[in-house]
Amino acid sequence: MQKATVYWLTGLPGSGKTSIATGVSNKLRNEQNWVVHLDGDFIRKGINKDLGYSEEDRKENIRRVAELCKILNQQKISVICSFISPTLAIRNMAQNIIGPKNFHEIFINAPLEVCIQRDPKGLYKKALKNEITNFTGISAPFEAPIKPLTTIQTDKESLEESVERIYNFIIKH
Repeated sequence: MQKATVYWLTGLPGSGKTSIATGVSNKLRNEQNWVVHLDGDFIRKGINKDLGYSEEDRKENIRRVAELCKILNQQKISVICSFISPTLAIRNMAQNIIGPKNFHEIFINAPLEVCIQRDPKGLYKKALKNEITNFTGISAPFEAPIKPLTTIQTDKESLEESVERIYNFIIKH
């Protein structure tokens, strides 16, 4: 990886974004690449802990992350982002802030049924019981990317295969 850029992993909750991003960023760091992994859960526990899950708060969450990515890129640090970022408009806003040449969208695609089965945090279960509102994929929409840089089908390949595919993709580009 030579040029500082942003690889934006988007997908439903439970699709595998965080696990894949962690694997890819660790692999890149092991090869002395300057890379940071920004994840939705960690960002929401820190700099964005004042935000909820309304449409406006989701937009502000991604706006702040995109601004941070832009600053990191200016310092020659690449960023692997793992955020649901559920709408085309929100991802377009991030791309406009970061810059189209530095923003590379990767769709981590898994069918809703698979994400519900995985449910690593028990959130789908709560959302299906209406204990959580505005939950992406259940009571809030997810708009799949129109032209992602690549798509990873996590229901059809292992975590290791997914990490390797994205890693190789990044190294080639």
